[in-house]
Amino acid sequence: MITVYVLKSLKDNARYTGMAKDLERRLKEHNSGKNRFTKGHIPWEIVYIETHDWKTARKREKFLKSSDGMKFLKNNGLFV
Repeated sequence: MITVYVLKSLKDNARYTGMAKDLERRLKEHNSGKNRFTKGHIPWEIVYIETHDWKTARKREKFLKSSDGMKFLKNNGLFV
């Protein structure tokens, strides 16, 4: 199973959406500066997760990165 996740920066409220097989390991990578985008916004916290098979997870990741996905997250109180 693949986890689709949304992170929120505690530094500046930036948002990052991704997929991972091991979410805890991936969060550690983000918070240790191993990702180009996320290293400038450390620290990160997980604010939303979903678990799917790979094909569905990829579709959900793309959706959550879209403007409709951002509306979905805002409507669920995750981002202003």
